Amino acid sequence: MAERGVDVSALPQEVREQLAELDLELSEGDITQKGYEKKRAKLLAPYLVQTQTLAPPPAYDGQSPGLSSAPAPKPGPSNSSSSSSRHRRTRRPHRSSGTRDERYRSDIHTEAVQAALAKHKEEKMALPMPTKRRSTYVQSPVDNCTPPDSSSSSDDEAVSSESAGPQQSPDTWINSSLHASSTSSSASSTLSHGESRSAQAPQSQQALPPPAPAQPPHSQPSALAEAFAQTRIDPGGGVGPPDVPSQAQARGSRVDLPTNAVVRGMSRGQSRSSMMETADVRRVGRGVPVSSRVSTKIQQLLNTLKRPKRPPLSEFFMDDQEEIVEVPQADPNTPRPEGRQIIPVKGEPLGVVSNWPPALQAALARWGATQGKSPALTALDITGKPLYTLTYGKLWSRSVKLAYTLLNKLGTKNEQILKPGDRVALVYPNSDPGMFWVAFYGCLLAEVIPVPIEVPLSRKDAGSSQVGFLLGSCGVGLALTSEICLKGLPKTPTGEILQFKGWPRLKWVVTDSKYLTKPSKDWQPHIPTANTDTAYIEYKASKEGTVMGVAVSKVAMLTHCQALTQACNYCEGETLVNVLDFKKDMGLWHGVLTSVMNRIHTISVPYAVMKACPLSWVQRVHIHKARVALVKCRDLHWAMMAHRDQRDTSLASLRMLIVADGANPWSVSSCDAFLNVFQAYGLKPEVVCPCATSPEAMTVAIRRPGVPGAPLPARAVLSMSGLSHGIIRVNTEDKNSALTVQDVGHVMPGALMCIVKPDGPPMLCKTDEIGEIVVNSRAGGNMYYGLPGVTKNTFEVIPVNASGAPIGEIPFVRSGLLGFVGPGSLIFVVGKNEGLLIVSGRRHSADDLVATALAVEPVKTVYRGRIAVFSVTVFYDERIVIVAEQRPDASEEDSFQWMSRVLQAIDSIHQVGLYCLALVSANTLPKTPLGGIHISDTKQLFLEGALHPCNILMCPHTCVTNMPKPRQKQPVGVGPASIMVGNLVAGKRIAQAAGRDLGLIEDQDLVRKLCMWPTMMHQFLPEALQWRAQTDPDHTLYVLLNAKGVAVCTATCVQLHKRAEKIAAALMERSGINMGENVVLLYPPGIDLIAAFYGCLYAGCIPVTVRPPHPQNLSATLPTVRMIIDVSKAACILTTQVLMKILRSKEAATTVNIKTWPIIIDTDDLPRKRPPTIFKPPNAEVIAYLDFSVSTTGMLTGVKISHAAVGALCRSIKLQCELYSSRQIAICLDPYCGLGFVLWCLASVYSGHQSILIPPLELESSLTLWLGTLSQYRIRDTFCSYSVMELCTKGLGGQTEQLKARGVNLACVRSCVVIAEERPRLALTHSFSKLFKDLGLSMRAVSTAFGSRVNLAICLQGTTGPDPSTVYVDMKSLRHDRVRLVERGAPQSLPLMESGTILPGVRVIIVNPETRGPLGDSHLGEIWVNSPHNATGYYTIYGEENLQADHFNTKLSFGDPQTLWARTGYLGFVKRTELTDSSGDRHDALFVVGSLDETLELRGLRYHPIDIETSVLRAHRSIGESAVFTWTNLLVVVAELCGSEQDALDLVPLVTNVVLEEHHLIVGVVVIVDPGVIPINSRGEKQRMHLRDSFLADQLDPIYVAYNM
Repeated sequence: MAERGVDVSALPQEVREQLAELDLELSEGDITQKGYEKKRAKLLAPYLVQTQTLAPPPAYDGQSPGLSSAPAPKPGPSNSSSSSSRHRRTRRPHRSSGTRDERYRSDIHTEAVQAALAKHKEEKMALPMPTKRRSTYVQSPVDNCTPPDSSSSSDDEAVSSESAGPQQSPDTWINSSLHASSTSSSASSTLSHGESRSAQAPQSQQALPPPAPAQPPHSQPSALAEAFAQTRIDPGGGVGPPDVPSQAQARGSRVDLPTNAVVRGMSRGQSRSSMMETADVRRVGRGVPVSSRVSTKIQQLLNTLKRPKRPPLSEFFMDDQEEIVEVPQADPNTPRPEGRQIIPVKGEPLGVVSNWPPALQAALARWGATQGKSPALTALDITGKPLYTLTYGKLWSRSVKLAYTLLNKLGTKNEQILKPGDRVALVYPNSDPGMFWVAFYGCLLAEVIPVPIEVPLSRKDAGSSQVGFLLGSCGVGLALTSEICLKGLPKTPTGEILQFKGWPRLKWVVTDSKYLTKPSKDWQPHIPTANTDTAYIEYKASKEGTVMGVAVSKVAMLTHCQALTQACNYCEGETLVNVLDFKKDMGLWHGVLTSVMNRIHTISVPYAVMKACPLSWVQRVHIHKARVALVKCRDLHWAMMAHRDQRDTSLASLRMLIVADGANPWSVSSCDAFLNVFQAYGLKPEVVCPCATSPEAMTVAIRRPGVPGAPLPARAVLSMSGLSHGIIRVNTEDKNSALTVQDVGHVMPGALMCIVKPDGPPMLCKTDEIGEIVVNSRAGGNMYYGLPGVTKNTFEVIPVNASGAPIGEIPFVRSGLLGFVGPGSLIFVVGKNEGLLIVSGRRHSADDLVATALAVEPVKTVYRGRIAVFSVTVFYDERIVIVAEQRPDASEEDSFQWMSRVLQAIDSIHQVGLYCLALVSANTLPKTPLGGIHISDTKQLFLEGALHPCNILMCPHTCVTNMPKPRQKQPVGVGPASIMVGNLVAGKRIAQAAGRDLGLIEDQDLVRKLCMWPTMMHQFLPEALQWRAQTDPDHTLYVLLNAKGVAVCTATCVQLHKRAEKIAAALMERSGINMGENVVLLYPPGIDLIAAFYGCLYAGCIPVTVRPPHPQNLSATLPTVRMIIDVSKAACILTTQVLMKILRSKEAATTVNIKTWPIIIDTDDLPRKRPPTIFKPPNAEVIAYLDFSVSTTGMLTGVKISHAAVGALCRSIKLQCELYSSRQIAICLDPYCGLGFVLWCLASVYSGHQSILIPPLELESSLTLWLGTLSQYRIRDTFCSYSVMELCTKGLGGQTEQLKARGVNLACVRSCVVIAEERPRLALTHSFSKLFKDLGLSMRAVSTAFGSRVNLAICLQGTTGPDPSTVYVDMKSLRHDRVRLVERGAPQSLPLMESGTILPGVRVIIVNPETRGPLGDSHLGEIWVNSPHNATGYYTIYGEENLQADHFNTKLSFGDPQTLWARTGYLGFVKRTELTDSSGDRHDALFVVGSLDETLELRGLRYHPIDIETSVLRAHRSIGESAVFTWTNLLVVVAELCGSEQDALDLVPLVTNVVLEEHHLIVGVVVIVDPGVIPINSRGEKQRMHLRDSFLADQLDPIYVAYNM
């Protein structure tokens, strides 16, 4: 870099000034980057240290405060400098428009901000920089991106250059090598430099070989990160996932993925060693898969969170049913007002002048007649040259013409459109004051009420619909405009003027002279004496963005003109230069109304001229020897920036320079700076006159022109901290947090003023309190037109004293200005109500925050100083949001550094935390007509998620200080027996429920009649198949459909029996496969799988069904297959020819070791052989099959199912669903585990019904397959999974009409049961029922089932039993492990649906998982189950008996200590309902809340991920799916973005808001990913732990990762 060897602070003053000037030019776009670098290098060349052999610079170098760093000069074409200087010469006058918003400029404040930042220099807190995928919507140019392979480019260089470089400065409060941020989040991993220097130093001395581009460079995690990493080992012994895909698999291939190779039932040591031998486990550093990047970033985040919050949480907690928001306790050091009660301040009396006109129109008539040649208005063209001058004579005659036309020439002779008193919109551009003057006075003469508004530019104008609201509330039907303006209005294709959003229908009238009619000789306009009728309506936008019309009466208009004339000492014939908008406020009051009353010549300088030539108003003052100029701070600043080009300017003629926004506390520095520059040009200090105004009270106060030589009024230097408490304290100690305010003069003549409390009743303030200024005067607005309700609170305020008694009868008007009365009755204003942000009871002014943000070196980052500050209500308090436009050439690092520093500056100076800081692309924030930022629209966009930021920083941890205290679990002092007795005393029964009896059928006749195989004779399923093959050989048991709905394969009883025999013979023939050994069945869903299952049973082997690997995604799916084969110690694999080839393919060899597969038998073409014998189990307790499944927590669990359990389960389902051989059911489920496998493979053989099998994968190519089948076969009972239901809901929801036309009719469906192991998804089942109601589907048909690992089917809504009931529970009490039933629609209520009727033979009881004692009705606890079809235990190679006994054979600690129960691991409750079951008893409903393994323990409370995810899905329309998990106590939310990538960053604040509001949790990390990244298993369940591991291993390729501070 150019100044590497230069201490900038030691350079000569003029060089430093030239450098600063150069920086300014760069920031305003007046010079190219290349030109800037050349000039800078040239300036510094003489002072450079010659010996420059240093390493390349780090990401940020230490520089002196106030000077921006710049990249090293790049060689460029030789003519670049000349072209850039030429470019600059031509653009120099435009300089002003590029700079930051100078209303807020204050050198003192800038110094204060830099000093505050310097304080932070020592704490090197490295905030984690968000990770962003490069895409089209990121604005930074390519050169700012670090190429992926060099992302951790030179840690050693960074360190060496840092130590060699100049001393650290405030600019580098962040570690100077803060993230050489990688731009592609999956291509590389970056070392986040969160570690201390000492940790990096040893690394820097080793010469590291350059990493191969293909591999991400991994770094040594810091000791702290290591320590955190160690905590990530799973309770079951965590080994790196062997099946984590390198790219998240597409959703199309639903995959069961165990995240950690942990098998239930194995001891830790064994699990680790056996897995290491068999599975290809990723190499793990010290036992944990920690990616360098994500985890170190999260680590940094954790480090930042360790800082103490402000204010500290007070020590109190109430664990009752209402979660109480932490109320910040009042700080005892808060300043309190000490002054006496204020006395109303009176203005001087309004003098009576004999020749004052009786009405304003009378003044115009007088000047028009007597001084016709006198100039009234001069308008300028775009270059600043006079365009035309309107004389008083012309103004009068044209206004009369217009008045005549309006009253007599619109409409027919008998029916005129306008009558006196009607409201008319005035739509004129700022460049055409003449037309506006004529229209305004024409309306006054016609006695219609003008409503001046801005020219609408498009349908999408900011606040356009609000202007429509104004026109509607004022009843406007007619708009006056000029011909040129009318031509420029947006039109429809037919040429009509567009109907603007929210606007009433308007008739447009052109007022150019040629279209006006000259009145007849005898027609004279009626000019009555000023009365209380409305003269005109001025629009005003409220804080919320609503536009209201302030009505000003004729007498108020006249009185206001008189008061201004007296206060400003206006004389007849003076010249006034007006730079303000002439349609409203000071521009209208001085430049249009008072000037006509006093026959003043007004020179109107439009905004467009100011943009092109900022000095134009100064030149006009000089040329016309103007006595008064009407400006804003920005005009002073622009003129000051451009003044160097002028030599012969004199401002000596000015007696008043009225500063319209002088009430803004930040105006003082602009006034001082302008005076500083132009005093040399004859400007006298006493002519600067700030004033305070508001649309309601009109002019509140104005500084009178001073006497030459008299001392200037003193300034108030106030403490920001005092101001935030609404107290005036002179700041003496900490000059960094001081606000310097200038007075706005005295109260207006004839007015009375008080200061009242801004909120609550209008109580008078004390003298040292800040309050709202209220005014009583004849010269003020009198109502919000058409809005009587709002009017009362603003225009009819009667102040009260401390005891609450009114101080008089006269009403005051609220001005919306906050201030106080200083010495000598001078008025000081410190802010406006609309810019007031009240956070935790303290007041902050939006303007003050903008000023602080702008003082943080915005040159590199903020575009033209465009910053918006507003507050949003989140979690019972206001939260501050800052949105700024980012320069197109700002780099990610610059932006992030600026944002981080703004956080600190605001925290230091204002003692308030920011909630969100967002940067949007340049020129994208909604604009007001004069180019400012439309705050309310910006806020609306932010809340709707339509702001599209390109950088965002959320800091909820620091600013949300009203969280409830974390719950401390109370020690259970009460034993289970006491709880039980307590329940009995309270009249609550024990929470248990049972299905009906599973009784045996003895009557043989009934058996034959029902064609049911005798239960007593054949207790094993293989025998049932043999019996069916003999008694009813040709009965079709199975029909398999393909994607077209065609039956591709069927199996009758005898066919199935023979295929099973063939497979049994093949197994028995092979040596090495013995009876009782496990055999893996690897088949796609179909009849082959069923035949292979029974073949294994015939051969005496134990079948293990495994989902085959996905051929397109072997790397992700094959390790799971391998793992189950290894864990089950299978002796053989039965499969198809196709799959056998895949298992032995080269692709498979890259993922697993294919040489160690057990024997593989291809069952496609087996010879027709019969086995010598068919195996018969010696007793019913022998294992029939193993059921392996991956839980959502990533645990692979195999359970043993005995023959007795198979028989009992099939019988239970048969009774519940009334299944007979004459029945047909349709199954659209995966047949590999749980109830899906039972229904697919076992139930038909037991009950004899026909099963139509629909593989769920076929639905992806043919969505209508399942519903079409139900209709075609007239199916009464069908079983599906949530993923199938979701596919149909999303894919066919909009096609019900087409399905109806194709004849799909679902009226036949009596029950549609969703098979799952989770809480019923009420929203999904409800949507499905609603959507397909049109196809005849009964609303009562859809229900759910529930099973778990210990018992595959606990509930199943059969044909008998009452409909499933729904209850609403309070979510807050659920977090405390309690159930509190509430009414539907109650806040924080969660609907829960019963999980189906409990199956015959099943008993459940709700138990406290800690004390193991039974709980009462409607209490939340773990569901325990007792039934003949419970699983026998976990399948494990090294029987770990404790877990076995604990989960499968456990006893209650009290109550019924004999019964053996199995623990499901699910939380739920039982509730006795009003319904009756088939036996006539009251029905007990079981409600499942969620899996205990999945719950998140945060802040001492228990959260269910699904509840947080449901809230996240509602946050924004672009969120397609979401998943949450925790990592080291941080809540991580992953959201799939289904909209465009530019929505990605919009989601971050919305997700943070919704989780905070609804769950009282602060999100630590928000990860935005592509659709399909969240892994979902075959049952439609999210695999959150697998997602967590992919995230930590940096394998998600996220679009954006935001680390909430």
